[in-house]
Amino acid sequence: MARKKATTPVLEIAYYEHGPGNWLARHTCPRLPYDIHLYDDVVPLLVAQGARVILPYVRGYGPTRFLSPSTMRTGQQAALASDLIELMNALNIEKAVLAGFDWGGLASCVASALWPERGRWAGFLRCAFRSLPSLECVMWYQHLFQGERGRDALQWSPTWAFSESLFEEVVKSFDNPDFVDVVLHCYRHVFGNAGGDPALEPLEERLAQKLKITVPTITLDGILDPLKPGGSASHAEMFTGRHELRVENVGHAFPAEAPAAFADAVLTVHRWSLE
Repeated sequence: MARKKATTPVLEIAYYEHGPGNWLARHTCPRLPYDIHLYDDVVPLLVAQGARVILPYVRGYGPTRFLSPSTMRTGQQAALASDLIELMNALNIEKAVLAGFDWGGLASCVASALWPERGRWAGFLRCAFRSLPSLECVMWYQHLFQGERGRDALQWSPTWAFSESLFEEVVKSFDNPDFVDVVLHCYRHVFGNAGGDPALEPLEERLAQKLKITVPTITLDGILDPLKPGGSASHAEMFTGRHELRVENVGHAFPAEAPAAFADAVLTVHRWSLE
């Protein structure tokens, strides 16, 4: 399996492609401390069912690079979703099943809201940000990142078990000159402590209207995920198309911890599209 590259207006995006299938599952790579390889156990399950699977590195990660030194190193939601759509354009992909978690889930949500015609089918873990006092202890890193001390201390150590070989692959994602800038900007922009890219402001203004997601969607909750206490059942009002919530006894890294359940959600959304 060779790594490929695609050029978009802003990035040279590195990605892996699996299977010659006749339908497309587009996974979005999550953010720190996670990596493209967390889908390793999901991919063969989808390829076996006839899927063509594309796994890209998001901006600031791995071998993906900005084309211009003057481009703002933003990690805002509109940028992540725009990158997803621009990659689809570069690969001549009209529609796809979108799937991801954390940053990847965010990108899938935003792309589905802004460009529903491009992801008529979408399945993803939706990890919504909620600023609640009860979350302060698990979201400490987001507050740390608001200041320059956060730039100096940027690091992460996940608590779920992983192999040494997986670690060796994942750590390569952070060998990117724009990693720190993109990550810090993402969390500062979320809290309103950093401005966004002016070129993306029209998209941010549309998102501020709390657009509904109209495409068929499955959302996945890990009941051990500390970032989603109580789950996401209350988010149902955001989906006006066919929507199903599934719950598993796993933590935040859903595709690595429950690959069969994650793959089944993607396959189910694909089946819905054929009905």
